Amino acid sequence: MKVIAVNNNKGGSLKTTTATNLAGVLASEGKKVLIIDSDNQSNVSLTFGKNPDDFDVGLFDVLIEGLLPEEAIVNVYENLDILPSNDDLIGFDFEVIGKGKKYKTPFTIMKDTCSRLKEEYDFILIDTPPSLSLMVGNVFAFADSVLIPFSPESYSMRSLVKVLGTIDDFKEQFNPYLKVLGVVGTMVNFQTILHQQVMQETRKYCSESEIHLFDAYIPRSIRFASSVAYENVPATLHKKSNDVANSYFELWKEIKENEQTN
Repeated sequence: MKVIAVNNNKGGSLKTTTATNLAGVLASEGKKVLIIDSDNQSNVSLTFGKNPDDFDVGLFDVLIEGLLPEEAIVNVYENLDILPSNDDLIGFDFEVIGKGKKYKTPFTIMKDTCSRLKEEYDFILIDTPPSLSLMVGNVFAFADSVLIPFSPESYSMRSLVKVLGTIDDFKEQFNPYLKVLGVVGTMVNFQTILHQQVMQETRKYCSESEIHLFDAYIPRSIRFASSVAYENVPATLHKKSNDVANSYFELWKEIKENEQTN
């Protein structure tokens, strides 16, 4: 569970929010944490008040240009570093596909260039783009496990089924040790009938598929946006606790308990 990918191919499911807030939980516990931002939107950097355009190098340079990861990593908080992304990542798939002779194992580029980081950090969390792309394939090849944030809106179940199917296919071909940590409900409002119904359907599907659906969930709230806009840190790193941030502490507690029993 050292390298955790946070993935869902559907946008707006709180992938970045989940990755950065869990990183905040771990950092607050004294763990040394790295967040790898594999999404060219660079929301991880923005979460910590950093302008991605100010970074001369980033993940693309590590994966494609041969830069050492340590030369691109930026410290953003005590115990917490990021390996940032920028617009260069838009061209990652085309660069690799267009040079097939150079990249004979295109799904292992991240694993080959970043595995050394496992020795330097207690945990590595990877924020992923909302797609099933070559970049996501690289993340799956490098990761030990996948956490799937799931917002219970219309058509969300279809995306969840697709993601889980993709992970199964990928395990068979490239990373047999990859496991699904579980599914976590995000932006959940149990006061709406839709969310009640979708979460009930999700619980049934996960049970039948032997996928863990966490009891902890992330409620719908404006506090995440406020924390980024005014504090430049994830909600879990605020000095004042709140129910929304506490939900991520509860999620991490449940993740650890679930791992110990399996």
